[in-house]
Parts: sequence; C-alpha cells; structure tokens
Amino acid sequence: MTFAAFETEIAKINDILCAVNLLTWDARTMMPPGGVDARGKQVATLVGLARDLATGDEVQRAIEGACAELADVPPNDIRRLAVEQAADAIGVLSRIPSSLVGAAAELKTVAQASWSKARAANDFAAFAPLLERSMEMQREIALAIGYAEHPYDALVATYEPGMTWSRLRGLYGELQQALGPLLATAKEARVRMEILDRSYPVDQQRAFSSVISSRFGYDFGRGRLDDTVHPFEISFTRSDVRITGRFRDAWLPGGLFAVWHEAGHGMYEQGISEAFTRSTFTTDFINLYAVGGTSFGTHESQSRLWENRVGRSRRFWELHFDDLKTAFPDQLSDVTPDEFWRAVNAVRPGFIRVEADELTYDFHIMLRSEIEAALMNGEIRVTDLPAIWREKIKSYLGLDVPSDTLGVLQDVHWSSGMVGSFPTYTIGNIMSSQFFAAACKDAGVKGGLDTGDYAALKTWLNENVHRHGRSRSPSELLIAATGSDLATAAYIADLTKKVEELTAFQ
Repeated sequence: MTFAAFETEIAKINDILCAVNLLTWDARTMMPPGGVDARGKQVATLVGLARDLATGDEVQRAIEGACAELADVPPNDIRRLAVEQAADAIGVLSRIPSSLVGAAAELKTVAQASWSKARAANDFAAFAPLLERSMEMQREIALAIGYAEHPYDALVATYEPGMTWSRLRGLYGELQQALGPLLATAKEARVRMEILDRSYPVDQQRAFSSVISSRFGYDFGRGRLDDTVHPFEISFTRSDVRITGRFRDAWLPGGLFAVWHEAGHGMYEQGISEAFTRSTFTTDFINLYAVGGTSFGTHESQSRLWENRVGRSRRFWELHFDDLKTAFPDQLSDVTPDEFWRAVNAVRPGFIRVEADELTYDFHIMLRSEIEAALMNGEIRVTDLPAIWREKIKSYLGLDVPSDTLGVLQDVHWSSGMVGSFPTYTIGNIMSSQFFAAACKDAGVKGGLDTGDYAALKTWLNENVHRHGRSRSPSELLIAATGSDLATAAYIADLTKKVEELTAFQ
C-alpha cells in the first residue's frame, strides 16, 4: 500500500460524509415533515458506512503502507502529517462502539425534527425524552473516548482540540471580570433602539445581506443562501458551500448579521486549499463530519470577525448606510449613520443567543457550558433544565424567561448531539479579535477597511487561516498568524473600545 492508496481510502470516507452533509442541509431547509424517520435512517446508514470504512482493515493497511513509504521524509512533510493525523483521529473513533455511532446519527435527525416542533409549540416535555436519550449517548461517548478530569473534557476536545473544562473556566473568569463593568457602563449609552423594530420587508433584507456578503468575498458561484429555523453553514467540498439565514420583518439586525456570520463560515470553507479536497485535512473523523476548519472555535472566529469586527464597526456603517437606506428609504428616512451604528451595537440583554449584543453574548455561552458540564457528570437531569435555564438567565442577565421557546428550546445543538460545541463560540470571539488585530497591522488591510474594499482582509485570512484547512491545529494557526496562543486581551480591548465610543459625547 502507498500514500496514494491512503488518499484514495480517505477520499471515499469524505465523499460519504459530504453526502451526509447534503442530507442534513436538506433536512433543515427543504425536507417535508413526513421525511423525518426515513432521513434519520439514511443518515445513520451513511455515517455507519463512514465509520466502518475509517476503522476497517483496508484503511489500517493504507495507513501502515503510507507510514512505511514516508518513513524517511521530514516530520513536517504534509503527507506524513496527513497520515499521522488520520491515524490519531481514527484511533479515537475506534474507541466509540459502532452501534453507538449509528444510534446517535439516527437520533440526530429525529431529535432535530422533534425539537423544531417543540420549539414552535413551547413544549419542552415533548422533546425531553429524546434529549435524555441524546445526553445518555453523549455520556457513553465521553466514557469511550476517555478523559483525565471531567467527562465534559472528552466532548469539548472533539470540537476544540486541547481544550478542557478547567481551562474554559479560567477564560470565562477573565471575561466575567472584564464584561461586568463594561456592561454597566454601556447600558448608559443613549440609543434609538426603536429604529430596528420597524417593518423591514424580508426580501429586501435578504437582498442587502447578500450584496454585502459578496463584497466581503463569499462566492455565490460556489454557494447559496436559504432560509431555516436556526442559521447554519455547511459544505460539500470548497466548491459547494451553503449558508442559511433567518429573517423577521420586525427585527432587521437578526437577518443581516446572521447572514454575514454564516458568510464568514462559508468563506473559510471556500478558502481551503484545493489540494485538500476529499482529504484528511477536510475530514473530521471523530465527529464524522466533512469540514475543513481546524476547529469549531477557529471556524467561529471567522464568522464573528466578519459579523462583529467588520459588520458592526462604525466605519462600516459610515460607508454602507446609504446603501441600506436605499433598500429601506421609508424606514430609515429619519436615521443617521451614527444612530444606526449605535443601535446595532447597543447593549440589549435578551433571551436569544444568536441575536445577543456583543457584551451579553458570552454570558449565553457560559450558562450553556455550565449546564452541559453538569449534565455530563450527572449533577443535573434533563427534566431540571427549564428551571435551571431560568435561574441562570436571571443571574447573568437579570431577565425573567417567559417561555421555553425563548429559553431552553432555542438552540438546535442539543438535538444534534453537539454537546461540547457551545464553548467554541466564546473561543471564536476571542480568536476573532486576535486574528483581526494581526490583520490590521497590514497597511493594505487597514486601507481597505477604511474604503470598503474587503479583498485585502479576505486575502490575509485566506493566507493565514483558510488555506490550511485542518493541517494546522488552532494553536499553530494563532501563533503563526498573531504571535500568541489563545488569550483574551485583544477581545477585551475591542469590547472596551466599543463601549468607550458608544458612551462618548453624550
């Protein structure tokens, strides 16, 4: 067996997982309700096939043959790295029983459909039995993978390699210490919030958000935008990367920023080296998912960078507010660019994570992480979740949750079995500021941001982040691009500067 044979075997696995992604995209955008049960079985079959291939004798022989062929090449040779990375990840996957992998995959589609109905009906009790099954499976998966300190560590590390619950608590502590005073100060800013609640026809929202996404660099020739219950991005190789949005007539930012967020994810996948297509570096063997981003946190850094560091900047709205006003002349006739910028950056504690302002967003992540960790070690039960959710939202944001639809039922992740993925949103926020600060040291990037030409920023990200796919770890990417590993300082500095601008000259 040769390295070429190894590549062929890995490509087969990636092809199957891309088909799973396609079925997942369809289930969350186009599939009629009657297709749920059959789709769950289809996904389970394909995931099972991918798992069996990855852990089977043929791939093992291909890995051994490739290792023998590459024994004398340097340790940093990209081919050797591909083989070693696949071997390590498949080793972890092999510890998870095949029956558990298949059952979790089948439950995912059924649970997502159940969650969607329960969310619409504000009926947590209808979803709870499936959620309990999902959590039981995640505890089994954590035990199979293994961990040193906390069962949550095993799950978090599948989405963010090297991350632990202990390290997360340290990061959260640093953010809480900084965010508390900033939040109190920002609440004093005078903002015309009512301008965001006016009636903004959805078609115009979709059109404007698409135009800006193209200006950022999202390639609609290799992508598309569709509607869904919970916005997401998904890829079937770099040549077909799809994004979704959720638009509401009476809440303009929810539609615009969700699309730009997903476009950031999409540009990451579209920017991965073409040489990595159908390879180790676009395959998540542990989660059995076709994805090119090296970690969920790194992926989130790209979406939050375009959404917040660019899309919520004062200069962005100085440049583009007239375009928005052209799309909505009646709604914005009495609004200035500065007033609109203030409105989309104002502190507005709310129930919905995906619509949260920057200063309250991470509190949503902290409470979810705390709940997940407690579920994994058995401190709380699924039936306790609505009450615990209400308590934590009251503690962190001072709000009384009026319904489970606006509370514990709002996110799709638990129905998808994605326990351990929520912390990556805060990790992504932190990374986004580190990458953005490093990029802005480039005169071309800084000049482009000032004139509304985003090509230089996208090129910098292509070069320093996107093209590497999964061939570098999150730490390796950060250190190479910014000179530092994960650290909160740049993120706190960005939030501090924004609060200072919001509260100045009032």
